[in-house]
Amino acid sequence: MSEITKKEEGIFLMLFNRNGYVLNFSTADFDVFTTNSIGVALCNKYGLSKGKSLIAYLNSATYNEREKLLLDLFHYYEDNMQHEYDKDYEDFSCYNRYDERYARIYQKCKGIVEKIESTSSVITQTADNLKRKFSSEYMTQQIELMVSMQATNPTNAIGIAKELIESCCKTILEEMGIPWSKTDDVPQLTNKTLDALNLLPSNIQSTDQGADAIKAILGNLRSIPSKLAEIRNPFGSGHGKSASFKGLEERHAKLAVGSSITFVDFVWSTYENQKQTGQKII
Repeated sequence: MSEITKKEEGIFLMLFNRNGYVLNFSTADFDVFTTNSIGVALCNKYGLSKGKSLIAYLNSATYNEREKLLLDLFHYYEDNMQHEYDKDYEDFSCYNRYDERYARIYQKCKGIVEKIESTSSVITQTADNLKRKFSSEYMTQQIELMVSMQATNPTNAIGIAKELIESCCKTILEEMGIPWSKTDDVPQLTNKTLDALNLLPSNIQSTDQGADAIKAILGNLRSIPSKLAEIRNPFGSGHGKSASFKGLEERHAKLAVGSSITFVDFVWSTYENQKQTGQKII
């Protein structure tokens, strides 16, 4: 999963922070904007200039809070200050002029934003594809809940990520007529499912060049469910927690959800492909 590094955060600040000012905001407008973005009126909270308040917040906020505010500020800049980074933008105001320096910084920031947002969109698209593949209303609801809870309830999202893999494996085993027990844990269900599927492409032999690399990747795939189960026990839903419990952050939930979706998409696609091609799945 892509994340905004502190170095990249500095590039955003070069675009936003204008000698104590932030873009074209007044103090009142900036407080309204940050309240709508991250629920905090920064100037009112810190009692500093807009630029210093922004830096103070970024130095103390969680990663997800930092990312949310930086992305929101970038999109505000892109929507409201096009005259500054677009040489062909027509604005006849004497105050609004193209600035080559800021245009270069904008392009750097845009590349960072596209990297962050494309990662999220790929996972969302894959999740939508899975919902269309499954005829089960329950599994569709689980996918929707898991994706929606990444930000609002990371603990539940992690729990559902593990349960999605469990449901996928049980469904495949049932359709293949392979018995499984209610006492089987996730690693056991996963092993039964993967052992029953032909994971290597049919046109690749185990002795072919590159086959070992594919096997290594598939071995890592096999470890995803067991590691998710290990994370779910202390950090996911499904077990009682003490009053001092502190859950993981949104970025950890995104990692768990992304891993779960990647696993389920590959395994289910393999199963469907082998059904369609008539390969022997035993």
